Amino acid sequence: MSLQRLTLTTWNVNSIKARLSHTVEYAKNHHPDILLLQEIKCPDENFPLMEFEDLGYNCLIHGQKSYNGVAILSKLPMEETARGLPQLPFDETAPQARYLEAEISLPPQKQTEKAPPIGALRVASIYLPNGGEIDSDKFRYKMQFFDALKNHAEDLAKLDIPVALGGDYNVAPADIDVHDPKGLRGTTCFHPEEQKRFRRILNSGFADAWRVQHPEEQSFSWWDYRGGGWQHNKGLRIDFMLCNAMAMDACHETVIHADERGREKASDHAPVSITLEF
Repeated sequence: MSLQRLTLTTWNVNSIKARLSHTVEYAKNHHPDILLLQEIKCPDENFPLMEFEDLGYNCLIHGQKSYNGVAILSKLPMEETARGLPQLPFDETAPQARYLEAEISLPPQKQTEKAPPIGALRVASIYLPNGGEIDSDKFRYKMQFFDALKNHAEDLAKLDIPVALGGDYNVAPADIDVHDPKGLRGTTCFHPEEQKRFRRILNSGFADAWRVQHPEEQSFSWWDYRGGGWQHNKGLRIDFMLCNAMAMDACHETVIHADERGREKASDHAPVSITLEF
């Protein structure tokens, strides 16, 4: 029996306007079926739809002027299922576009006009807050976001379809995921409270796909612009594709495309991809 392959990529592009040519070129070279973007930093109406529609993508955008913003681009039909994270306290004075979720129809292997979809895949594009200084209001909001995401992940884990939660989680789970665990311990993105909440999401029924397939490898997905982070490989692994059991069973390959970080005027994040086989 032939297998159907789907590639999903998550990427914090750190401004789609500034990184448009990089993102389009990546899509042309790697052909992801589903592209989850974070920190697009533009309102919905300013997102460059034409450039991605010309490549065959359907686009869902949850944007915000100058800050945050997430998007889901899919070559398959999809329907939005959540715009904003359920159960998260909403501040009308300062809304933050950080969560977008969709259900994607998986097509039959043989395309005919009457052939129905063979199933569905639920995906989310997630941009966790950085958190700022420890004990600040921003850090407390990050903890609230983690808690709300865990609660929603518990509901998603009950679905009888594959689920993949991709994004910039702004936390490095373990010592192997940072370049200097001793020096960074207890700081933002490597704090025990963040790590505890990340584990709660995993314990709700999800797996860190890249780490499952690379249990001993140290690789990073983010390098600071400051201090020669990329040049000296002073990075963190903070971008993940979290998969429920059905998605993990189908997971054939996981890749961090670190070469993208080495380009001129690159995002400080690298794309992370998984390939599913059904």
